[in-house]
Amino acid sequence: MTRLLHVSASPRGAASESLAIARTFVEAFAATHPDAEIDQFDLWDGTLPEFGPAAAAAKMAVFAGETPTGEGAAAWAAARATFERLDAADHYLFSVPMWNAGVPYILKQFVDVVSQPGMLFGFDPERGYTGLLQGKRAVVVYTSAVYGPGRSPAFGSDFQAPYLRDWLAWAGVEDVEEIAFRPNLVTADARAGREAAHARARDLGKTF
Repeated sequence: MTRLLHVSASPRGAASESLAIARTFVEAFAATHPDAEIDQFDLWDGTLPEFGPAAAAAKMAVFAGETPTGEGAAAWAAARATFERLDAADHYLFSVPMWNAGVPYILKQFVDVVSQPGMLFGFDPERGYTGLLQGKRAVVVYTSAVYGPGRSPAFGSDFQAPYLRDWLAWAGVEDVEEIAFRPNLVTADARAGREAAHARARDLGKTF
């Protein structure tokens, strides 16, 4: 059975442009993949574990070839459970609004929780990192209300898409499609851009 995991980083619900575009993709994907399992992971639903002192200590213990104990063991188990939810999927959909030129902090938290040795990546002292999410495919929806390609630096910078592109490549996900909706909502009519983004989402959902 094909599995799609939708990782949503927007807390805005029905008001979210990134979620609306993602829903268009999911509807088209579900229509053309009726037997697929679709897992909706709202990062704001309270189930994403923290990655604090105990988890960081556990990660360093694993790097040293040791087994985490005590609070570290519990934190490591929570991180592993979150990673296994990611790893169980064949396809990924990320809906990512721009916050302060980057990604929402909850998405960075998700990245930090699942990016663990022996799970998401391997490491060799001579060859460096190896991404372990081989054979996965991803679609990423990027939205921003002011920043956009070709606008002056006064309209912001993009540390959103480069960050997630780099992380996906590092994790071993090489087949990545992107949908961008970046209108200047202060001065421009967003309808044409919104329609184009939804059309691309619909097309990708049918063919992904």
